[in-house]
Amino acid sequence: MPSKVYFTDLHTTPSLNLPAKLERLMRTAGIEQLDCKDKFTAIKIHFGEPGNMAYLRHNYAARVVKILKDMEARVFLTDANTLYSGRRSNAIDHLDSAWENGYNPMAVAAPVIIADGLKGTEYRELPINSELCKTAKIGAAIADADVIVSLNHFKGHEQAGFGGALKNLGMGCASRGGKMELHSSSKPKIYEKNCVGCRQCVKDCNYGAAALNEKRIAVISYDKCVGCGQCIAVCRYDAAQPVWDNSSDIMNKKIAEYTKAILVDKPSFHVNFIMDVSPNCDCWGTNDVPLVHNIGMAASFDPVALDKACADLVTAAPATTGSAINKDGHQHLEGQDKFHHMHPNTDWRTGLEHAEIIGLGTMKYELINV
Repeated sequence: MPSKVYFTDLHTTPSLNLPAKLERLMRTAGIEQLDCKDKFTAIKIHFGEPGNMAYLRHNYAARVVKILKDMEARVFLTDANTLYSGRRSNAIDHLDSAWENGYNPMAVAAPVIIADGLKGTEYRELPINSELCKTAKIGAAIADADVIVSLNHFKGHEQAGFGGALKNLGMGCASRGGKMELHSSSKPKIYEKNCVGCRQCVKDCNYGAAALNEKRIAVISYDKCVGCGQCIAVCRYDAAQPVWDNSSDIMNKKIAEYTKAILVDKPSFHVNFIMDVSPNCDCWGTNDVPLVHNIGMAASFDPVALDKACADLVTAAPATTGSAINKDGHQHLEGQDKFHHMHPNTDWRTGLEHAEIIGLGTMKYELINV
């Protein structure tokens, strides 16, 4: 049986702004079916790396906080620390970044809690006993929550293909140790013909794994590399690239398994924002021209159906002129997979297919316009 995915576009009227449309979407999709009364209710969101302007505005989170407080929830906003270096790799810097981007108690009317603590070591090891992961290392604040509501910026991702509900949950809720396990199959390779010896990968590697050899060509020490993908993201010359002999598939499958570990015993609800569909993750301190125009917001109890519906909407849309996949304005790519065009060595379908197999949800959906 297909899952219901509710969708609203971004057209507004003087009496109906976007936060109001979000509330109408969520209430129509049935969020009030959740039993949140006096329950610890986590809003899982990505606060955005400072400098990136594509992350979700805090105004949307504030409206969701209002909805959940109407349901008498004990609500908080949360995310876990990053594996790579940056301004969200520990709780102090992470909170500063969240506040800088508008996620503070005054603006959203709820506390912000870093899920895996000061250094990313506060986690619960949840049993999965699945194909690739036997346990999942999940940030303690998320593991201890009673209800999960995910707000997900739907965009491209350099290692997973795209980031949506599954990526925000499975990767985003993992502690630093969990993220290392998820990334462990996605270590990069240096294509020497592209390398110009700029040392950007060396400067940005938090683990000392990147260096220049005697020819001033970058090399990766795999004894030190944790597969976080930072070198891939910062390389302007496509010299650092992922090796997808099957590691993309493995990482996406692990993300699905981690997501199931988080949600298996918890009521949950999920919203994808298909806007500012940037080529890469919000983890980087910059963002590029969106791959497609702003499409809308979608909500569902089924994160698998939700991600599939949003991927289909992006596939159907024309590519934005001036974007990385349509620089000359002639590659509109209607009906084609924009994420695969942007990241040809990735296959996002693998994660959704695995999620369906392990019982997390279904890729079959009914799209209901609100």
